[in-house]
Amino acid sequence: MRSSLTAIIALIASFALLAAALTLEGNGSAFLDVRAALIVFGGTLAVTMISFSPLEVIMAIRETWSAIATPRFNRRGAADRMLKIAERTRKDGLLGVERLLPKLRNDPFLSRALAMLVDGIEVADVERMLEDERLSTAQRRAESAEVLRRAADIAPAMGLIGTLVGLVQMLGQLNDPAAIGPAMAVALLTTFYGAVLGTMVLSPLAAKLDRISGDERDMLAIYTAGAAAIGRKDHPRQVEHTLNALLPEADRVQYSR
Repeated sequence: MRSSLTAIIALIASFALLAAALTLEGNGSAFLDVRAALIVFGGTLAVTMISFSPLEVIMAIRETWSAIATPRFNRRGAADRMLKIAERTRKDGLLGVERLLPKLRNDPFLSRALAMLVDGIEVADVERMLEDERLSTAQRRAESAEVLRRAADIAPAMGLIGTLVGLVQMLGQLNDPAAIGPAMAVALLTTFYGAVLGTMVLSPLAAKLDRISGDERDMLAIYTAGAAAIGRKDHPRQVEHTLNALLPEADRVQYSR
């Protein structure tokens, strides 16, 4: 199952269960308040953009969506693919690799790696450029996850601020019973919104981005090592040993010839 589908279903399910709990025995509209939402959602975004630049916040949104919209990374599948390419290279040379490039459009990192080999770039330079790209991608994901974690910390704090605002408004209008209810609603709902935003949205997304980043980093390391081995014209048996050194025992591959 695609990573994005799993994440979206889980997010929808969690909010559906929450909505069911809120409406099962009462009026769900009582949990809707524009002022509380402005304090928590608007305040969380504003304070996050104080800690980070607008560009970093936008990048975090993009990286998060890109991560959850990407199929689950398959390290064993990546290693198997590199072994097959190594075998094809042993038989047909880099000409055989060149014929594969149109089929790799959905895997731009691997496509670039093989294209550089086909173009005759030195193996050491290819390996260095791929490693730089791999580390840059991992750093970008890590920075985006940090933005999400910071926002997850801010959301409950904004809920607390909203609670204090509501309590001050309530205490200032004790002589007006009609105003006490709305002020109390703001006080309680901001805490509720902050807890929901931080616990159910931002923290899980940060954790998911971290996990996906780790899987992606491992897979790109496999592609980098495999491409370098292919560029050196290593025998597929050597490629097998090179890739298996990067894989856990359960995911190790075997050259079948």
